[in-house]
Amino acid sequence: MSKLVLIPSPIGNLADISKRSIEEIESSNIILCEDTRHTAKLINHLGIKKILKSYHKFNEHSIVESIINEIKNGFKIGLISDAGTPGISDPGYLIVKKCIDNDIEVECLPGPTALVPALVISGLPCDRFTFEGFLPLKKGRKSRLEELTNEKRTMIFYESPHKLIKTLNDFANYFGSDRDISVTKEISKVYETTYRGKVLDVLNQVNKFKIKGEFVVVVKGKK
Repeated sequence: MSKLVLIPSPIGNLADISKRSIEEIESSNIILCEDTRHTAKLINHLGIKKILKSYHKFNEHSIVESIINEIKNGFKIGLISDAGTPGISDPGYLIVKKCIDNDIEVECLPGPTALVPALVISGLPCDRFTFEGFLPLKKGRKSRLEELTNEKRTMIFYESPHKLIKTLNDFANYFGSDRDISVTKEISKVYETTYRGKVLDVLNQVNKFKIKGEFVVVVKGKK
């Protein structure tokens, strides 16, 4: 059946991929992926041979119509991001919207995403939360942080290693140095680690080590 299938990929441990995800990769005519080299490692590990096409934030607007046409012509297309569920801080929104506008079936499999395990193990309230993803690097960063100073729900952010200290310092300045936070790196990988405490406490903890890997920062909402 022609449709678009969003296929979550492991965020660390390759054993996290589901049997159903493997089946969908095998049955798709084409796999769209952020980095064909990265996805090739995954499907080679699974012993699958498949046509891979690059689909990322720099080319999605220029190729999305051709993909829609391929689905209309009977193709089943799978979309895989480098790690986690497509559309969550990764390309996915545009093609899903285009498919819906063209009455094309869209299916998303449940699977790995970094924000849920980081939230659950943070020790912070997880009954109500807001996912903020990556903060703007420059333009809009100040206004976004100002908006969040009154957020009462638990907040979840993604951050890269070279921006982590800057972001934690911003949290200390905008939310207060005594705000409770949790920082988890390398979820599901060998060196998965979580740092918990007040913002300044966590800053001191992470500064003791070489900052490597991808991070999820969970921040307690305003009292």
